[in-house]
Amino acid sequence: MKILVTGSTGYIGKRLIPLLLNEGYSVVCSVRDASRAHPFNKEDELITVVESDFLKPNTLSTIPKDIDVAYYLIHSMSNSSTEFHSLEEKCAQNFKEFIETTAAKQVIYLSGITNDTKLSKHLLSRKNVENILQSNTYSLTTFKAGIIVGSGSSSFEIIRDLVEKLPVMIAPKWLNTKTQPIAIRDVLNFLLKAIGNEKLYSNSYDIFGPEILTYQEMLLEFAKIRGLKRYILTVPIMTPKLSSYWLYFVTSTSYKLAASLVNSMGIEIIGKPSNINELLDIKPISYKKAIKNAFVKIEQNSIVSSWKDSFISGRLQHKAHEYINVPSYGCFKDIKQRSINNPTETINKIWAIGGENGWYYGDFLWKLRGFFDKVFGGIGLRRGRTNPTELNVGDSLDFWRVIYADKNHKRLLLYAEMKIPGEAWLEFKIEENILYQTATFRPKGIAGRLYWYTVVPFHYFVFNGMISKLAAPN
Repeated sequence: MKILVTGSTGYIGKRLIPLLLNEGYSVVCSVRDASRAHPFNKEDELITVVESDFLKPNTLSTIPKDIDVAYYLIHSMSNSSTEFHSLEEKCAQNFKEFIETTAAKQVIYLSGITNDTKLSKHLLSRKNVENILQSNTYSLTTFKAGIIVGSGSSSFEIIRDLVEKLPVMIAPKWLNTKTQPIAIRDVLNFLLKAIGNEKLYSNSYDIFGPEILTYQEMLLEFAKIRGLKRYILTVPIMTPKLSSYWLYFVTSTSYKLAASLVNSMGIEIIGKPSNINELLDIKPISYKKAIKNAFVKIEQNSIVSSWKDSFISGRLQHKAHEYINVPSYGCFKDIKQRSINNPTETINKIWAIGGENGWYYGDFLWKLRGFFDKVFGGIGLRRGRTNPTELNVGDSLDFWRVIYADKNHKRLLLYAEMKIPGEAWLEFKIEENILYQTATFRPKGIAGRLYWYTVVPFHYFVFNGMISKLAAPN
């Protein structure tokens, strides 16, 4: 059986694909940017990677027509709330029209619980997508999930930030809102077991964990599992905007995502009971068990996917390879080089840069730069990195995005996603036992030039120290 997975590089898609392969399915991975597909084992005869964009119907000819089942795991790439609805609608319509020309008998769509009469903009869009995907040509199976809890999920990481950073929280009143969290393991089980099950054709099911909890209870339970004592005081006067800033400054989320979450968190998300657990023989685990499972993955450094690696977590909105050719004209450059004795040792240091490992020199200045970035509406340093020793194209790396990463060619290229008046790249490469470190800045207007000359003294110390540490033997 041949399965099409859209959103292949997303949080759910990355985790679902290995499960499909383990079941012996032939998998077609649809990606907007083929350079981000290399984490998949493309040498596996069961995998086909195709570059296609459902916002551009002319690109869909790359997808084979002999598919049996298709997963719709696409979310809009736009950070703009004004564009979100229209892009989601267009994407769903193009997907539907294309799938109707294939041999697919079933489409499986993962949405969010929307049975409340009052819906956030995000959930209203998800419901609209479900309506668009309905077809007389194929059968639609929709799963509407509660808050998804798992290593790397946005919900898990935000709760973790709040609990581990704040002994005392003065929090918005929406922390008393009730919800039904579900473990990522169970979400994947539902998606996997639905394949070809005709009992699920043309049906929609809410999927959720066994407990109804408030967000405050989720935070306190998380703290208990981590052995932390936390105190929470909810206040009724915190406006949605203040709530958004509260999440933005304390957690690693962007302001726009924080605002979207606040808009959703004020609405109870309680699942509608059905017989889906019995139909698929799935018994969802508790919130406590889901948290413990997540930390097992974290401690083993085996996080498969993270919401932070989604392009929506930063400012980059296009294909990564569009930024791979670093410009020269009209740019400022800081170029440094060092001779090295052990290229393998140095490249391993480069691949471990950032996150908890730091930037090898002047970490205080890096943190200060991250703080000011947050103050001016940027993402700061708190996204960190998903894996402490591995980097793939598209990964977030503090306030950078990985544009090119090839250990064999000994080259790493990063694109800046911090708030700056221009564009910036940071490149590391090794040629003939010489490490080259190049910072490139393309200024935008006078502000950009003033910015560059302001930070030049800091660059001198930080970049000199960093390359010396990278080149030095352990």
